[in-house]
Amino acid sequence: MARRKIGERNIRKLAKGATSYYITLPIEAVRDLGWKKTQKLVVEIDKFRSELIVRDWKKK
Repeated sequence: MARRKIGERNIRKLAKGATSYYITLPIEAVRDLGWKKTQKLVVEIDKFRSELIVRDWKKK
């Protein structure tokens, strides 16, 4: 797989697994947020802005 140009690094494709859809995240973003493998995350949908919001899961 060829490397993307610097201006295109944050462009990702939506892929489909057996039962769900997924995207890959840039490793720089994961490291900056301090996320770890198998960490629980919350996905929220903002229909008004057509955005997905991914946040760290906080135990209540």
